[in-house]
Amino acid sequence: MKILISDPIHEEAINILEKCAEVETATELSHKELIQKIPEFDSMIVRSATKVRKDVLDAASNLKLIVRAGVGLDNIDLEYAEKLGIKVENTPEASTNAVGELTIGMMIAWARKIPEADKSLKEGKWIKSQLGGTELKGKTLGIAGTGRIGINVSKKGKAFGMNILGFDKVQRDEFKKLDGKYVDKEYLLKNSDYISLHVPLNHSTKHMISKEEFELMKNSAVLVNTARGSVIDEDDLIEALKNEEIAGACLDTYDSRPTENKKLINAKNILLTPHIGASTEEAQRDVGVMAAEKIKEEFKLN
Repeated sequence: MKILISDPIHEEAINILEKCAEVETATELSHKELIQKIPEFDSMIVRSATKVRKDVLDAASNLKLIVRAGVGLDNIDLEYAEKLGIKVENTPEASTNAVGELTIGMMIAWARKIPEADKSLKEGKWIKSQLGGTELKGKTLGIAGTGRIGINVSKKGKAFGMNILGFDKVQRDEFKKLDGKYVDKEYLLKNSDYISLHVPLNHSTKHMISKEEFELMKNSAVLVNTARGSVIDEDDLIEALKNEEIAGACLDTYDSRPTENKKLINAKNILLTPHIGASTEEAQRDVGVMAAEKIKEEFKLN
């Protein structure tokens, strides 16, 4: 059994696999090098950096399983893998709490103006009177996508005394047990103080939040995205912020890195983090360990 690890994962996960299989860690392969190397392997673990498209899959003559250590699968050609009989799995459970905590953390940081307070004090300014904030208690939190992370955020929001609305094509009992109320997209946008996105990226969710949606939101609403960057039309978001159609936005994911495309950095009333949703010690360990365990289970390795 030969396993290729093409993106960095936790050392504990590598140790688990090395006890039962031949493991090669090669995290800086070029795309061409990956195509040349992949025929040797029965299974591979990737994160988001490695792109497993048709050309890689065509070369993967022995490949039987791809495990994405993480949530999103948009870097893998799922349909073609299925056609070739290559199984694809991921580990969405591992980062659920980490992303949920970041989402709530962003909302608190926004409500209490924490980034501005920290920056101003370090600049030698005492602007206490300008930093009056708001509380999450009593506000309405709209959750677009009530899967694992959406429900996790709902639980945390409820603990803060928020009212919870949900929009999803699948209505889950677990969400309803939180006193969460399922509504349509328009109602959620019109009535939420915070709108948090927890949907996968696909043809139906790409730019699901754009000009039309911003026009429906409250002028005081804050949009939070810890899902995938492309579910928001960033140009329309910038216009909505500029025209004060919404109060602000908190983003952890992007169409392209803001360090390369500075339009978001220069936007007003926006809080940005560099895709750190799953960047906790606990989540990084768990995401790798779960990927390793999926390979052991699939191939019945001891």
